[in-house]
Amino acid sequence: MNTLSENSHLAAIDIGSNAARLLIKKVNQEADGSIRLSKALFLRIPLRLGVDVFGQGKITKEREERFLRMIKAFHQLMKIYEVETYRACATSALRDAKNGKRIIKKINRKTGIDIEIISGQEEAAIIYDNHIEAYTGPGNYLYVDVGGGSTEISFISQKELISSVSYNVGTLRMLSGTVGAEVLEQMARDLTNLTQGYQDIVLIGSGGNINKLYRLASKHDKKKERLPVTTVEKLHNQLSKLTVEQRMETYGLKPDRADVIVPAAEIFLHIARSVQADTILVPTFGLADGIIHDLAQENLPFS
Repeated sequence: MNTLSENSHLAAIDIGSNAARLLIKKVNQEADGSIRLSKALFLRIPLRLGVDVFGQGKITKEREERFLRMIKAFHQLMKIYEVETYRACATSALRDAKNGKRIIKKINRKTGIDIEIISGQEEAAIIYDNHIEAYTGPGNYLYVDVGGGSTEISFISQKELISSVSYNVGTLRMLSGTVGAEVLEQMARDLTNLTQGYQDIVLIGSGGNINKLYRLASKHDKKKERLPVTTVEKLHNQLSKLTVEQRMETYGLKPDRADVIVPAAEIFLHIARSVQADTILVPTFGLADGIIHDLAQENLPFS
């Protein structure tokens, strides 16, 4: 265990199937002795490992080189910010890639950065433990994090975690045609059975796509952090009729968002219908935030 002081910097690297993120936060001690973490840097790179993995089963040489260059850049940025401790986690794409372990060993040799491949359950737990528990009040909630390669789901009732599961259902998997109807049907059955007897379930949405859908909807839905499922349906209908290029032009979407936003909406809608939810809460946090919080809890001497 490291002991961090005031003005220390913590870093999290989140290597997802669609994008990779570097988050650096500064440790600030308030006058009353409490600790506040402030964002010093956030960088998102559309690495898109899942495009290779879900189509070919492995990461191509070209994307491997891009991956290495990205981690080298992240490492230099961490040096600039004098990061004292970090954690780098990879999720669905590297879990499935035949050459994933070889690549992260190579990256470790070249950069010194140690990348952990974590399970879907651990991914869900990191976010739940550090954010969802504090966010939810009395009631029934289904936390849903839709990524490029997998969807993590945690069911919380009256502030108690009932279940946490992961499905190989993600936006890039759907675009690659590797998510069969039986997988979606099984997920729906599981969720229906899991939530049977619980009333008024509210979804908590996580990931870049639901945040983008929320921002697109904010022009006509002003209720803070609440996105009606009917609004997601309307947006899905509008977006699905357009080409990727038209989505970029009409809605100002980046290329790596314009293609995955439709399957993301479909996944959220599929889950909402399975549990008869009519509302999605959209707080802004993710895996990188959870990693930082864990690092602070493990390393800070302050109460």
